[in-house]
Amino acid sequence: MLKGGIFYGMLLMALPVFGQRTLEKIMEKLAYKDVPLATVTEAAVNPSYYRLDTREPEEFEVSHLKDAHLIGYSDFNTSEFAENFPDKDATYLVYCSVGVRSEKIGKKLMAMGYTDVKNLSGGMFKWVNEGYDIVDQNGRETQKIHAYNRFWGLLLNRGEKVYGPEKQE
Repeated sequence: MLKGGIFYGMLLMALPVFGQRTLEKIMEKLAYKDVPLATVTEAAVNPSYYRLDTREPEEFEVSHLKDAHLIGYSDFNTSEFAENFPDKDATYLVYCSVGVRSEKIGKKLMAMGYTDVKNLSGGMFKWVNEGYDIVDQNGRETQKIHAYNRFWGLLLNRGEKVYGPEKQE
């Protein structure tokens, strides 16, 4: 446990200095790479991808990628997913804040027989940092993004960080 604490402590000190490069290094350390990665550009120009948000509902409500489907992480249900997305040969783009939770859900989808699953490299944070639009729960463009927590929020160079549930009108 101490080793992980030291790693995150050093990482926390380095974030303001390295920014986006640090996000990529964190992903190299944390990602299993068992699910093929899709770049932000690839995901943005392929509207045929089913965009699957693997974050929690309160994160999704603040903002998400346009046309995304919330499938969740802690309450992800394989039976419900298979019922709602029966085409196992379609392309499914999974994403979360930085790509760790989506990697785990992507592996589950592949184990279920889905043949074309991609994990958004750098997640929603990289999407926002590269200047792509996100929408709120009403489908309107927004600058707000759930930063998960203050530690991970340091990886966001753009957008208005939100750290808790937010009620929108």
